[in-house]
Amino acid sequence: MSGAPEPVLSAVQGAGSAAAPKPHHAWRALVHTACAPYRRAGRFAFHFAAGKLARDPVFAALLRQGLLPPGARVLDIGCGQGVLAALLGACDHPSAAAAWPPAWAPAPRGARYHGLDLMPRDIARAQAALAVVAPLARFEAADMRQAAFPPSDVAVILDVLHYVDHAAQAQVLKRVRDALPPGGRLLLRVGDSQQRLGFAISQWVDRAVTRVRGHSVAPTWGRSMAQWRALLGELGFEVSTQPMHQGTPFANMLLVAQRPGQLPLQAPVQDMA
Repeated sequence: MSGAPEPVLSAVQGAGSAAAPKPHHAWRALVHTACAPYRRAGRFAFHFAAGKLARDPVFAALLRQGLLPPGARVLDIGCGQGVLAALLGACDHPSAAAAWPPAWAPAPRGARYHGLDLMPRDIARAQAALAVVAPLARFEAADMRQAAFPPSDVAVILDVLHYVDHAAQAQVLKRVRDALPPGGRLLLRVGDSQQRLGFAISQWVDRAVTRVRGHSVAPTWGRSMAQWRALLGELGFEVSTQPMHQGTPFANMLLVAQRPGQLPLQAPVQDMA
């Protein structure tokens, strides 16, 4: 990833941080830096990115917990307009190191990003916004049911797997597993169908957002947490789960699925900083 255009550190200092950056100030600065490139892609792209990063708890959790290691090859399936790529670009900015909260895991510097999405319009927004600040990021308009998954250290699938039926879900996850090395990690966020009210609300909002983004609304195929864990276990993953809907009325859960083994990550590429 390449450095973002605006210094993270100055935004943190302006927020009133003392010797050690405060996590909420650091996060706000990262969001500000990550969203800035979307201004060149239009008002919708900018406000969508700002709202997504500011209100969705999953992105801060990925950084805080170190679920995206430094130097990782990141495959983002259903990447939309590349918000995760923009966030990784902000983490790569040289000033981010000074602003990084010591309580967080190390910043995911030097990540190599490949995003794919079914909607060419979203891919076009990602490319328009991030071509300058993340020139090494790759974006591909493709259907996850047929797209070739490149070798990756971390695969991220947030809120998209329910668009395909159960058989297709299993095939996508099998192919993701095959793209990961021993120790590779899948970060999968899904709705828990057993939490009926939250699941229904999340599906309603998902359909509304899909319409606003100009896409057709597909049926949804949900599973309970027990069913998701069983499916991932059959594929050889070691699975842990955590709620990932804090501050929202949804029933979202994050499954962290790890292939057994040790991940031999490469050192971050220096010229990406």
